[in-house]
Amino acid sequence: MEYQPRVVDESLRDLLRIAGAVLVEGVRACGKTETGEHLSRSSVRLDVDDAARELADLAPARLLDGAAPRLIDEWQLAPQLWNHVRRAVDQRREPGQFILAGSAIPADDVTRHSGAGRILRLRMRPMTLMEAGRSTNEVSLQEILDGMDAVDGASALSIEEIATALCIGGWPGMQNLSAKDAQRLLRSYLDDVARADLPDVDDTRRDPARVRRLISAYARHVATPATLATIVRDTGTDEADVLYPTTARAYIDALERTMTIEEQPSWGPHLRSRDTVRGAGIRHFVDPSLAVAAMNGSVDRLLGDPNTFGLLFESMVVRDLRVFAQALDGEVRHYRDSAGTEADAIIQLRDGRWIAIEIKLGQSRVEEAATSLKKLVQKIDTSRVGEPTALVVITGGQYAYTRRDGVHVVPAGCLGA
Repeated sequence: MEYQPRVVDESLRDLLRIAGAVLVEGVRACGKTETGEHLSRSSVRLDVDDAARELADLAPARLLDGAAPRLIDEWQLAPQLWNHVRRAVDQRREPGQFILAGSAIPADDVTRHSGAGRILRLRMRPMTLMEAGRSTNEVSLQEILDGMDAVDGASALSIEEIATALCIGGWPGMQNLSAKDAQRLLRSYLDDVARADLPDVDDTRRDPARVRRLISAYARHVATPATLATIVRDTGTDEADVLYPTTARAYIDALERTMTIEEQPSWGPHLRSRDTVRGAGIRHFVDPSLAVAAMNGSVDRLLGDPNTFGLLFESMVVRDLRVFAQALDGEVRHYRDSAGTEADAIIQLRDGRWIAIEIKLGQSRVEEAATSLKKLVQKIDTSRVGEPTALVVITGGQYAYTRRDGVHVVPAGCLGA
């Protein structure tokens, strides 16, 4: 199969130029192996090579022999390789020696020797709408952050096609499937997460049925700042079925270690007002298609439930913004305060530039979103954080344009890196 270029490719190339090894971390099936093999000259796959896993115990240094960059796929199945890679980097003193790819953080992550200065980390996520060929890529996030005056473009995605994209998700191996077939696979995927992936993280035995209940409860609160107590209440229909908070917390921690879920942290700027910034993170799966599967969703069910559809749409946009922002050396946060002012996403770059984004599925809510963004700016002490480079409303609509007040309106089907 022809390799499908990814936004993360250029970041990986850059890191290989300056570091001896790069650790590419990401949820299972997001495309790490294909990307690693595309940019490597030799490889070993520990997930399918029994002999290689045995050699990792007997003579681990032998697995490092091969043309550089050498891909070591699913390295966490033999975590002892970490120190051997670190040592090889020290001995060779050349950048671009190894690509480590992994879909889980090993149980001994906190005890292994630091790879500081030798091994750089790079997060990989499922495909964006742009990478999947569903976005026209007419509006560049980088250009918005560079201060472009006006946006222009037209999305080719109908509401039904957005619902389909939500059900299929950004999984490279599912892009040619129907929404129905992709959801069948994703429900099985979640079963595997509960049954096999979580025990592999820390060798802890867990009841798969209880893990699935937690996953389903978590899915019902995607794109919200739901507390642990709220999620726990949704894990059972009666008191006997409800998970203990400590159990639910342990499950959520394990899901984070497999990178199945990824919380969106809060942005805490200096304020002119006395309002309190809400510090709770926003709940997200790494791809909203998993939330659809956890709730036994479908295209028709999404179209019949605008509220859930809107929350999942927001989660899909956050997924794409995370991919684009990482390539620009930025991060995606959110803002909510005690007065109800909010921004669904704040993108801040290391150089201090920032933009505020509201995400609304329906075009009819653009005015409401623009008003909220302008209200937020009035509260921020811009003498400390600077003026925002842009205010943006991302929608499920058709046309990209810039309003008279300077707020950019961008369909998700136009957004690109």
